[in-house]
Amino acid sequence: MKLYNSLTRKKEEFLPLEDNKVRMYNCGPTVYSYAHIGNLRSFTFADVLRRYLEYKGFHVRQVMNITDVGHMTAESLDAETGKDKMELAAKRENKDPWQIAAFYTKAFLEDSEKMNFLNPYKRPKATETIEEMIGLVEQLVKKGYAYVINNCVYFDISKFKDYGKLSGNTVEKLKQGAGGRVKNNPDKKNQYDFALWIEDPDHLMQWPSLWGEHGYPGWHVECSVMAMKYLGETIDIHTGGEDNKFPHHECEIAQSEAATGKKFCNYWLHVRHLLVNGEKMSKSKGNFYTLRDLIEKGYSPKALRFLYLKAHYRTQMNFTLDGLKEAEENLKSLWDFMDRVEEWNFDYNDNGELEGLTEGAEKGFEREMDDDLNTPGALAVVFDFVKEVNKLMDQKKLSNADSDTVYDLMTRLDQVLGVLERDKQDLPDWAEKLIEKRENFRKEKKWEEADKVRDELKEKGIVVEDTPQGPRYRFL
Repeated sequence: MKLYNSLTRKKEEFLPLEDNKVRMYNCGPTVYSYAHIGNLRSFTFADVLRRYLEYKGFHVRQVMNITDVGHMTAESLDAETGKDKMELAAKRENKDPWQIAAFYTKAFLEDSEKMNFLNPYKRPKATETIEEMIGLVEQLVKKGYAYVINNCVYFDISKFKDYGKLSGNTVEKLKQGAGGRVKNNPDKKNQYDFALWIEDPDHLMQWPSLWGEHGYPGWHVECSVMAMKYLGETIDIHTGGEDNKFPHHECEIAQSEAATGKKFCNYWLHVRHLLVNGEKMSKSKGNFYTLRDLIEKGYSPKALRFLYLKAHYRTQMNFTLDGLKEAEENLKSLWDFMDRVEEWNFDYNDNGELEGLTEGAEKGFEREMDDDLNTPGALAVVFDFVKEVNKLMDQKKLSNADSDTVYDLMTRLDQVLGVLERDKQDLPDWAEKLIEKRENFRKEKKWEEADKVRDELKEKGIVVEDTPQGPRYRFL
């Protein structure tokens, strides 16, 4: 299995620190609002990676954090006001930041369930590890990697000789103007030194420390602490969006390795940006979507998950509603196929063709996934397999034992994809009665009346299909 390592800028064979055990940390949500579809792409990638590692027999210890402390970073600052988004959300909704964090944490967990994400080993909250963060900052000050000015603590990037090894933004390049603009802070020795601890009496979330009574942690220090607390000083895999690479992940490496003297992470995996209709997602452009927005428009969360799988995680994905609709149609074809296979009940003789098909599909799927999680290639293998099996069924060349084999293989592959289980949607009582009424008309050979009932159901969003095993329904 090979993964593209952002640290070395090449595909490398994946070799964990311990045989059959993987320690993986995923940058989770900052809970001042609902997760948007760009966030969800990154989280879907992390989930598929974990699922495939487990498919291959690894025991995965996955940690995904909840960032529930406001920050003075580009990500958490409102572009127009320059104020902390969590504080703005608290004031806008007339709640304190803890209430805001609790509300949007709950919303994220609901979204995660709808997206069929597996629950991680740990989902730590930043506010639960403040004591450990203070301890790490104290350690960096004692070792000479950090300095205190006006009760704020900054990491001195000039003291860490490997700064820039992940992103390429070395100290020299930053001094020459690379890496973007930063606001001048007279307290810093270097304007790219990053905050480990910030003293601010006006901040709504604050904790006492050696440096004052009204401080809160810098964004970068949180992930280092939570990763090392639950996974150890060196971990196997760290994931996030490509916008996390600099400064967040670069700073994580610097502070972690400065504190421990050990390599922080062996494999860094980054998901490319998601565009919407060819443009950067923005509320002002009207192209900003959350999962809830898409559900309100009638789309399935599984369709969004499937859409993510159709694009390689290292390619820039362009989201469109037309693309989502197509993904939903693709997914429904797989659901229909699974229904057909499950309901297959014809005792035809085994013609020997299936064994080669299943073996080829399984090997092809693993070949694509082993190649840096090539999900589009893996899906192509699945659809080729479905096409060939449908041919066998059409030609009455599939035995009952064969259909069981097909179903088992598809279910096993879906342990990785996570899309074949239909969204939970119960049939209403009125619809059950109409379907029963239609069946009675059919038994009495009252075809015109039966067609009218079928049309009535379709107008109400339910399609009824007749199969040798009886009527089957699906929601529009």
